[in-house]
Amino acid sequence: MSSVLSYIPIDNYTTFAGETVSVQLSYQVFGPALGTAPVVLITHALTGNSQVSGDQGWWKSLVDQGKVVDTDRYTVVAFNIPGNGFDGKPENLFENYRIFTAKDIARLIGLGLDALKVDKLYANVGGSLGGGIAWELSVLRPNLAKHLVVVATDWKATDWVIANTLIQENILLNSCNALHDARMHAMLMYRTPESFTMKFNRTMNESLGMFNIVSWLNYHGKKLGERFTLSAYKQLNYILSTIDISKGFSNFKEAIYAVSADIHVVSVDSDALFTLKEDKETVRQLREIRQRSGQKVTHQVIRSIHGHDAFLIEYDQLDNFLYPIFE
Repeated sequence: MSSVLSYIPIDNYTTFAGETVSVQLSYQVFGPALGTAPVVLITHALTGNSQVSGDQGWWKSLVDQGKVVDTDRYTVVAFNIPGNGFDGKPENLFENYRIFTAKDIARLIGLGLDALKVDKLYANVGGSLGGGIAWELSVLRPNLAKHLVVVATDWKATDWVIANTLIQENILLNSCNALHDARMHAMLMYRTPESFTMKFNRTMNESLGMFNIVSWLNYHGKKLGERFTLSAYKQLNYILSTIDISKGFSNFKEAIYAVSADIHVVSVDSDALFTLKEDKETVRQLREIRQRSGQKVTHQVIRSIHGHDAFLIEYDQLDNFLYPIFE
């Protein structure tokens, strides 16, 4: 079931950096009306949006009628990260692409939930950048959700993530075909050499006179340029580099200590952006903290050659991992 795009005006919001700005926070609701069913919050990835379900839903394989997150049973709420340009309104973009951090986005989503009178979530779910924001929200509001579900993500931007987002930023600032070129580079972050070999195996596009990998990268660069603005891409890329729930605390353990939700971590074994090794250490620390509390910590691993993007490809595995949470 599709949903109309609605807005919550948030005036005079002061960022964690001390800047004051007004925000038109847009969102969509899928499934039963708010207040009539358990609520699942889903936060989108870098090039995603609030259209998580329905015919055009980017996660409709998981979120729809009869799917794992069943919109006959759950009310699904999805906010757009402010400035992502999904509504096509230039006035809702931000010239200063460094105005928000991941923590700001989490706090804005919390204010949006307040406006919708949602004080309890069945699940707080996010993948990739959206998963980092879900981590941030769980720390800002430690008793909000029964389940925290984070997929192909991390609670912090590692040196590797910061380095890649810096390269993306420089391409976006300096290339004469910025969106196209940045997206081509990004696809190398999201996939693996093995995935490319399986898909292309050095085959040629004879009509274009180039390798299929080249035409595929050009295609993805062109498609992003058609549906994304430069300011939006710069902003979302910057937000990705700011994920860090330990900011304001002495360490990760202190930050996560008060979170009451059962925590479910889903990794991708070939993910070069948010690595399995980092997730294993996160899960180890979580289990150390929670060994006496009875709060659940689960860790599932998607086995795939496709790298980070496997969370958008390996739906059978992801279904199996999430089903016990939402059954």
